[in-house]
Amino acid sequence: MKTLLLLITILTLSSCADIYFSEDAYMLAEKQKTFAIIPPKVSIAASKKIDAASMIEQQKTESLNFQKEMFSWFLKRKTQGSFHPEIQDVETTNALLAKAGYPDTPLTSSEICTILHVDGYIVSNFQLSKPVSEGAAIALSLLVGVGTATNEVGVNLTINDCSQSKMIWNYAFTYQGGIGSSPNKMVNEIMRSCSKNMPYSQH
Repeated sequence: MKTLLLLITILTLSSCADIYFSEDAYMLAEKQKTFAIIPPKVSIAASKKIDAASMIEQQKTESLNFQKEMFSWFLKRKTQGSFHPEIQDVETTNALLAKAGYPDTPLTSSEICTILHVDGYIVSNFQLSKPVSEGAAIALSLLVGVGTATNEVGVNLTINDCSQSKMIWNYAFTYQGGIGSSPNKMVNEIMRSCSKNMPYSQH
């Protein structure tokens, strides 16, 4: 039973993170006064139970959910003093981008900065998959006492600076969640983990 309880909340890392910093990342991050969160691109592994149209709608829903989760996370860290730029609210970001035709119309970094009137922004990609079902994972843990991932999230986060129109930070990782986990719950853990390596972490 103790093993099962541990599996309910466990979040494991399946690989070492790939992290990139530009030479001037900390200096540019320090100068940013406003910051936006671009709607994440979410890819969900194909399933025979979900048709193509439903899959597209689910990806749009998850994108908005993830964006809001990230906004809440940054806002909380700002109140704690560990993140200094003002964060543009999600509704404003999405409305301004929609008027510009995004995402159907590709936008350059400079165009995004001009449209949103910010000093920096984060772009993210999430790849979601379910290696095994909750039922199969529980059965396996009870039979052989071995836990397995029920949710897997591949994440790629990029921070861009508007003054230089360039990427100053990139973080790529794959996370695995055990029984009781969900992609939405994992976003907070993902942000908590990667924040230790963000260029804002020392300011």
